Amino acid sequence: MCGRYAIYGPVSLNREAKAIVHQMDIDMWRMLDDRQQYNVCPTQAAPVVVYGEGGYHLRDYRWGLIPSWSKDAKAAAKMINARVETVADKPAYRAAYRKRRCLVPASGYYEWQGEPGNKQPYYIHAPDGGLIMMAGLWEGWRLTDGDPWVHTFTVLTGEPGRVSGDIHDRQPVILPPDLWQPWCEGSASDAGTVLAQVPEAQLAYHAVTKAVSNPRSQGPELIEPIG
Repeated sequence: MCGRYAIYGPVSLNREAKAIVHQMDIDMWRMLDDRQQYNVCPTQAAPVVVYGEGGYHLRDYRWGLIPSWSKDAKAAAKMINARVETVADKPAYRAAYRKRRCLVPASGYYEWQGEPGNKQPYYIHAPDGGLIMMAGLWEGWRLTDGDPWVHTFTVLTGEPGRVSGDIHDRQPVILPPDLWQPWCEGSASDAGTVLAQVPEAQLAYHAVTKAVSNPRSQGPELIEPIG
Protein backbone atom coordinates (compact mmCIF):
# COMPACT_ATOMS: atom_id res chain seq x y z
CA MET A 1 0.00 0.00 0.00
CA CYS A 2 0.94 3.66 -0.09
CA GLY A 3 0.17 5.14 3.32
CA ARG A 4 2.42 8.21 3.39
CA TYR A 5 4.02 10.36 0.73
CA ALA A 6 5.72 13.70 0.18
CA ILE A 7 5.13 16.61 -2.18
CA TYR A 8 7.49 19.55 -2.03
CA GLY A 9 9.14 22.13 -4.28
CA PRO A 10 10.96 23.10 -6.28
CA VAL A 11 9.27 20.87 -8.85
CA SER A 12 11.50 19.08 -11.35
CA LEU A 13 10.11 17.69 -14.62
CA ASN A 14 11.89 16.29 -17.66
CA ARG A 15 11.34 17.66 -21.17
CA GLU A 16 8.55 15.22 -22.04
CA ALA A 17 6.68 15.94 -18.82
CA LYS A 18 7.00 19.70 -19.30
CA ALA A 19 5.49 19.38 -22.78
CA ILE A 20 2.50 17.43 -21.44
CA VAL A 21 1.97 19.90 -18.60
CA HIS A 22 1.99 22.70 -21.20
CA GLN A 23 -0.73 20.87 -23.16
CA MET A 24 -2.75 20.49 -19.98
CA ASP A 25 -2.37 24.25 -19.40
CA ILE A 26 -1.50 23.94 -15.71
CA ASP A 27 1.03 26.23 -14.03
CA MET A 28 2.52 23.31 -12.12
CA TRP A 29 5.50 25.28 -10.86
CA ARG A 30 3.55 28.21 -9.43
CA MET A 31 1.18 25.85 -7.67
CA LEU A 32 3.68 23.32 -6.33
CA ASP A 33 7.04 25.06 -5.91
CA ASP A 34 6.07 26.43 -2.49
CA ARG A 35 4.74 23.11 -1.21
CA GLN A 36 6.46 21.75 1.87
CA GLN A 37 4.44 18.61 2.65
CA TYR A 38 7.08 16.08 3.64
CA ASN A 39 4.66 13.73 5.39
CA VAL A 40 1.22 13.61 3.76
CA CYS A 41 -1.01 11.39 5.89
CA PRO A 42 -4.51 9.94 5.38
CA THR A 43 -7.36 12.49 5.73
CA GLN A 44 -4.98 15.40 5.09
CA ALA A 45 -5.40 17.72 2.09
CA ALA A 46 -2.95 17.45 -0.80
CA PRO A 47 -2.90 18.56 -4.45
CA VAL A 48 -4.47 16.47 -7.19
CA VAL A 49 -4.82 17.11 -10.93
CA VAL A 50 -8.44 16.75 -12.04
CA TYR A 51 -10.04 17.06 -15.49
CA GLY A 52 -13.36 18.78 -16.12
CA GLU A 53 -15.06 22.16 -16.15
CA GLY A 54 -13.31 23.11 -19.36
CA GLY A 55 -9.87 21.72 -18.67
CA TYR A 56 -7.35 20.61 -16.07
CA HIS A 57 -7.18 21.98 -12.55
CA LEU A 58 -4.83 21.48 -9.61
CA ARG A 59 -6.83 21.39 -6.41
CA ASP A 60 -6.40 20.39 -2.79
CA TYR A 61 -8.54 17.36 -1.93
CA ARG A 62 -8.54 15.16 1.17
CA TRP A 63 -6.70 11.84 1.01
CA GLY A 64 -9.08 8.96 1.67
CA LEU A 65 -12.00 8.51 -0.70
CA ILE A 66 -15.56 8.86 0.58
CA PRO A 67 -18.04 7.26 -1.86
CA SER A 68 -20.86 9.59 -2.86
CA TRP A 69 -23.41 7.19 -1.33
CA SER A 70 -21.67 6.90 2.04
CA LYS A 71 -23.74 7.83 5.10
CA ASP A 72 -20.73 9.29 6.92
CA ALA A 73 -17.07 10.17 6.43
CA LYS A 74 -15.66 7.53 8.76
CA ALA A 75 -14.43 5.22 6.00
CA ALA A 76 -12.11 7.81 4.48
CA ALA A 77 -9.01 6.88 6.48
CA LYS A 78 -9.32 3.26 5.30
CA MET A 79 -9.82 4.12 1.61
CA ILE A 80 -6.51 5.76 0.80
CA ASN A 81 -5.62 3.05 -1.73
CA ALA A 82 -7.58 1.21 -4.43
CA ARG A 83 -6.23 -2.06 -5.79
CA VAL A 84 -5.79 -1.93 -9.54
CA GLU A 85 -7.02 -5.51 -9.83
CA THR A 86 -10.50 -4.71 -8.44
CA VAL A 87 -10.94 -0.95 -8.80
CA ALA A 88 -13.24 -1.14 -11.83
CA ASP A 89 -15.77 -3.36 -10.03
CA LYS A 90 -15.56 -2.62 -6.31
CA PRO A 91 -18.67 -0.61 -5.28
CA ALA A 92 -16.67 1.99 -3.35
CA TYR A 93 -14.56 2.91 -6.38
CA ARG A 94 -16.32 1.93 -9.60
CA ALA A 95 -18.28 5.17 -10.11
CA ALA A 96 -15.13 7.27 -9.65
CA TYR A 97 -13.20 4.89 -11.91
CA ARG A 98 -15.70 5.48 -14.69
CA LYS A 99 -15.87 9.26 -14.46
CA ARG A 100 -13.47 10.84 -11.94
CA ARG A 101 -9.90 9.74 -12.49
CA CYS A 102 -7.08 12.04 -11.44
CA LEU A 103 -3.33 12.41 -11.03
CA VAL A 104 -1.67 12.67 -7.63
CA PRO A 105 1.66 14.53 -7.81
CA ALA A 106 4.35 13.27 -5.45
CA SER A 107 8.03 13.83 -4.84
CA GLY A 108 8.23 10.34 -3.38
CA TYR A 109 6.47 8.00 -0.97
CA TYR A 110 7.28 6.00 2.18
CA GLU A 111 7.11 2.32 3.00
CA TRP A 112 8.08 0.41 6.14
CA GLN A 113 9.91 -2.88 6.55
CA GLY A 114 10.60 -5.02 9.60
CA GLU A 115 8.88 -6.34 12.70
CA PRO A 116 5.98 -4.48 14.34
CA GLY A 117 7.30 -1.98 16.84
CA ASN A 118 10.67 -1.76 15.12
CA LYS A 119 9.90 -1.02 11.49
CA GLN A 120 12.37 0.91 9.38
CA PRO A 121 10.88 3.51 7.00
CA TYR A 122 12.23 3.99 3.49
CA TYR A 123 11.74 6.87 1.09
CA ILE A 124 11.06 5.73 -2.50
CA HIS A 125 11.48 8.26 -5.30
CA ALA A 126 12.58 8.85 -8.89
CA PRO A 127 16.37 8.48 -9.21
CA ASP A 128 16.69 12.00 -10.65
CA GLY A 129 14.49 13.54 -7.96
CA GLY A 130 11.79 14.40 -10.47
CA LEU A 131 8.08 14.64 -9.78
CA ILE A 132 6.09 11.43 -10.14
CA MET A 133 2.38 11.17 -10.98
CA MET A 134 0.38 8.49 -9.21
CA ALA A 135 -2.89 7.31 -10.72
CA GLY A 136 -5.83 8.28 -8.55
CA LEU A 137 -9.60 8.62 -8.32
CA TRP A 138 -11.56 11.46 -6.77
CA GLU A 139 -15.06 11.82 -5.43
CA GLY A 140 -17.41 14.49 -4.12
CA TRP A 141 -19.47 13.79 -1.00
CA ARG A 142 -21.84 15.61 1.29
CA LEU A 143 -24.16 14.35 3.98
CA THR A 144 -27.19 16.43 2.95
CA ASP A 145 -28.03 18.71 0.05
CA GLY A 146 -27.40 21.75 2.22
CA ASP A 147 -23.92 20.75 3.31
CA PRO A 148 -20.73 21.86 1.54
CA TRP A 149 -19.04 19.35 -0.74
CA VAL A 150 -16.10 17.37 0.59
CA HIS A 151 -13.70 16.34 -2.18
CA THR A 152 -11.55 13.28 -1.54
CA PHE A 153 -9.16 11.03 -3.45
CA THR A 154 -7.50 7.63 -3.40
CA VAL A 155 -4.26 6.31 -4.92
CA LEU A 156 -4.23 3.19 -7.09
CA THR A 157 -1.75 0.48 -6.17
CA GLY A 158 -0.47 -2.54 -8.08
CA GLU A 159 2.38 -5.00 -8.22
CA PRO A 160 5.78 -3.60 -7.19
CA GLY A 161 8.72 -3.16 -9.53
CA ARG A 162 12.15 -4.68 -9.09
CA VAL A 163 13.31 -1.83 -6.86
CA SER A 164 10.24 -1.12 -4.74
CA GLY A 165 9.63 -4.86 -4.37
CA ASP A 166 12.64 -4.98 -2.05
CA ILE A 167 10.57 -3.01 0.46
CA HIS A 168 6.90 -3.86 -0.07
CA ASP A 169 4.59 -6.14 -2.06
CA ARG A 170 2.56 -3.23 -3.46
CA GLN A 171 3.40 0.14 -4.97
CA PRO A 172 1.47 3.14 -6.31
CA VAL A 173 0.61 3.01 -10.00
CA ILE A 174 3.03 5.60 -11.41
CA LEU A 175 2.01 6.93 -14.81
CA PRO A 176 4.54 8.15 -17.40
CA PRO A 177 3.75 11.55 -18.99
CA ASP A 178 2.28 10.10 -22.21
CA LEU A 179 -0.45 8.37 -20.17
CA TRP A 180 -1.46 11.32 -17.98
CA GLN A 181 -4.11 12.70 -20.34
CA PRO A 182 -5.52 9.33 -21.51
CA TRP A 183 -5.97 8.34 -17.87
CA CYS A 184 -7.87 11.50 -16.96
CA GLU A 185 -9.85 12.07 -20.15
CA GLY A 186 -10.69 8.61 -21.50
CA SER A 187 -13.58 6.27 -20.91
CA ALA A 188 -13.51 3.44 -18.37
CA SER A 189 -12.44 1.15 -21.19
CA ASP A 190 -9.64 3.57 -22.07
CA ALA A 191 -8.58 3.60 -18.42
CA GLY A 192 -8.25 -0.16 -18.49
CA THR A 193 -6.05 0.11 -21.56
CA VAL A 194 -3.90 2.71 -19.80
CA LEU A 195 -3.40 0.48 -16.77
CA ALA A 196 -2.39 -2.40 -19.02
CA GLN A 197 0.25 -0.19 -20.65
CA VAL A 198 1.92 1.25 -17.56
CA PRO A 199 5.65 0.47 -17.72
CA GLU A 200 7.74 -0.29 -14.67
CA ALA A 201 8.66 2.97 -12.98
CA GLN A 202 12.34 3.73 -12.46
CA LEU A 203 12.73 4.18 -8.71
CA ALA A 204 15.36 4.40 -6.00
CA TYR A 205 15.08 4.23 -2.21
CA HIS A 206 16.96 4.89 1.00
CA ALA A 207 16.34 4.50 4.72
CA VAL A 208 15.05 7.56 6.56
CA THR A 209 14.41 8.62 10.14
CA LYS A 210 11.70 6.83 12.11
CA ALA A 211 10.31 10.26 12.95
CA VAL A 212 8.28 10.03 9.73
CA SER A 213 6.10 7.45 11.48
CA ASN A 214 4.65 10.27 13.59
CA PRO A 215 1.92 12.06 11.60
CA ARG A 216 2.87 15.33 13.28
CA SER A 217 6.43 15.19 11.92
CA GLN A 218 7.28 17.53 9.05
CA GLY A 219 10.39 19.00 7.48
CA PRO A 220 13.05 18.14 4.88
CA GLU A 221 14.97 16.02 7.38
CA LEU A 222 12.31 13.32 6.92
CA ILE A 223 13.55 12.48 3.42
CA GLU A 224 17.28 12.61 4.20
CA PRO A 225 19.21 9.29 4.03
CA ILE A 226 20.38 7.76 7.28
CA GLY A 227 22.94 5.07 8.01
